[in-house]
Amino acid sequence: MIETAPAGGAPRPRGGSRGRPARRGLAGIAGIAAVALGVGSAVVALTPAASMASSHREAPLVSTDPTIDNTDTYAFVSPDDKNSVTLIANWIPFEEPAGGPNFYPFANDAQYDINIDNDGDAKPDITYRWTFTNSYKNPNTFLYNTGVVTSLDDPDLNFTQSYRLEMIKKGSSTVLADKVPVAPSNVGKASMPNYAALRDQATQALPGGIKTFAGQADDPFFLDLRVFDLLYGGNLSEIGKDTLAGYNVNSVALKVPAAQLALKGDAGRNPVIGVWSTTQRRSTTMVSPTNSSGRAMSFGQWSQVSRLGSPLVNELVVPVGQKDRFNASTPSRDAQFLNYVTDPELARLIQGIYKIPAPKTPRNDLVAVFLSGISKGNLGVDLTSPTLNSDASAKDIAPSEQLRLNMSIPPVANPNRLGVVGGDVAGFPNGRRLADDVVDIEIQAVEGVLLPNAPAAVKGLGDAVNANNTPFLGAFPYLALPTSGSR
Repeated sequence: MIETAPAGGAPRPRGGSRGRPARRGLAGIAGIAAVALGVGSAVVALTPAASMASSHREAPLVSTDPTIDNTDTYAFVSPDDKNSVTLIANWIPFEEPAGGPNFYPFANDAQYDINIDNDGDAKPDITYRWTFTNSYKNPNTFLYNTGVVTSLDDPDLNFTQSYRLEMIKKGSSTVLADKVPVAPSNVGKASMPNYAALRDQATQALPGGIKTFAGQADDPFFLDLRVFDLLYGGNLSEIGKDTLAGYNVNSVALKVPAAQLALKGDAGRNPVIGVWSTTQRRSTTMVSPTNSSGRAMSFGQWSQVSRLGSPLVNELVVPVGQKDRFNASTPSRDAQFLNYVTDPELARLIQGIYKIPAPKTPRNDLVAVFLSGISKGNLGVDLTSPTLNSDASAKDIAPSEQLRLNMSIPPVANPNRLGVVGGDVAGFPNGRRLADDVVDIEIQAVEGVLLPNAPAAVKGLGDAVNANNTPFLGAFPYLALPTSGSR
């Protein structure tokens, strides 16, 4: 059955083993998005429905190279500090916690970036870049750690990583921090009996009110990936299982004062930013048989190999023949993908399998969500359009795929997992919080929930996975601790 949360309320409790949701029916709810967006009213009926999801392995090339596979990007006003913004990007999907002996380092021949566009021209105005360095205390053992690890500088932590964090503006790079330790993979309770202490040591404050973290975390995305079995078995018999429960990812997180991200440093006049993450890799990597260290050497030009802004776009909007091209492309060139947004394949698939009529095309409502930002001119409310920035040049604003955030909207005490669709304008697609149920939100958007005459059936869409299997934390970096290898 399909399950949703009440309007304005918290997600319903989850039942079953390992926090997976119980399967149960639910009568529909009325008019949530219509009230939130001022687009009319709707009545919701109980009906069969379907949802889609991200596999993380969204494109042919990145699926063979997980260290550069950017799985998710988040941008939200910090829940404990309304004057700051938290940026999070994750890499390496489906990290099995016991996956030794090398576990899951960041690549040391890659650049991991989070990009900020604060004037709407589809070009990065600020880029935060992480680059990583590996170190072994003893290369003559296969062990990740040689004993109990109690600190990040413990001699028993054999493999360590550190990173340099740079801020790039107008072609000029400033080093914000260097040789910052990375939180290691959570090998197990015997090896790391107090992993929370290691996480705390890897979370550091920098000058200017910035906080930084890099390391392993529980995968914050929650969804049922059996969607790929003919949309949940073709008859909704395969829903309600959090496929990513128990898997980890590698995360970078940054907490930054909003003024440092805003155009001209003024978040009051210029509250909207666009965010996307990318990975660049050297064109050639090799290991010389004559080099006794056994270390790989990388050289050649940097090439962008992964890109992610709004969730699920490359997975569900861009067709397989264009996915690698999307990963290598930049927002300024997104006009080439416009027809996949205005005439989405997913809506036609749902119509074919579940007989829910696809909304009429062209889908300008989806253009507002994914490419131009939400404004009174397109969806009845000023929310994430770059035109809200007083100092932006209107003639330079360009449609592009980004995760857009209005930094002037404060966090709410009781977030609704459905974000804007659930009447909570502090949530997705106004940025993306960790607990936002983007699967349910986006499938409802694809089926027309933001249109003035949205079908009643749309409100029931979902995969019955409504929250992460592990609670998020109340303090930066907010990510849940990674699952232990000795689970």
